[in-house]
Amino acid sequence: MLDQTLDARAARLNARYRHHAATEVLRRALRDPDLGQTALVSSFGAESVVLLHMVSVVAPGTPVLFIDTQMLFPETLAYQLEVTEKLRLTDVRVIRATEREVALNDPDGTLHQVNPDACCDFRKTQPLERALSEFDAWITGRKRFQGGQRTDLEFFESEPPHRLRINPLAHWRAGDVQEYMAENNLPRHPLVAKGYPSIGCAPCTSPVKPGEDPRAGRWRGSQKTECGIHFIGGRMVRTGANA
Repeated sequence: MLDQTLDARAARLNARYRHHAATEVLRRALRDPDLGQTALVSSFGAESVVLLHMVSVVAPGTPVLFIDTQMLFPETLAYQLEVTEKLRLTDVRVIRATEREVALNDPDGTLHQVNPDACCDFRKTQPLERALSEFDAWITGRKRFQGGQRTDLEFFESEPPHRLRINPLAHWRAGDVQEYMAENNLPRHPLVAKGYPSIGCAPCTSPVKPGEDPRAGRWRGSQKTECGIHFIGGRMVRTGANA
């Protein structure tokens, strides 16, 4: 019954905002009682600055959840501080696995080599789930052009058992992202210029060659394509070159 209620809410919101642009979807959704308490989850990666900028314009006090896996590139950590300051975001929350969880699951920091799914689960998925437990909805940067099950993505979708997801950029094309960044003079992640169009943890991200899928550098050589924070109906969403 609860899942049906979530689906009905998502359908109602999609009908309500069907003809709105991304910024207006975000602006109005953050004030919509059908959504409740909402947070933006951001990796501060290659394209994250677009949504971060939109939030800074329409509601700079929106909670921003940044997952520090403790295996990120130094450039990402520096970029997070730079963007937070430049955009004057006032509620960025850095979340991570506890010291005890690291000691129990990955004491020597090599789990990603033998079981990357388990590494992502305790370093990223579980800390995010704890942080999201106080929210009714969360904002993602997922887009249809990224392929896989995202090709039919809507602005709003249910996340059983009790949350909604908001995808303001669902209908954007790759060129729209770059145009928005250029028009608003937004800082770029320094690794993009070095051949990293999709940026995750340092041990599991490699440069992408010309002509390759932008996500080809994520978990290269394996069947893994997602960190695990995007599930629909209990199934992980597979996208990108390794799908």
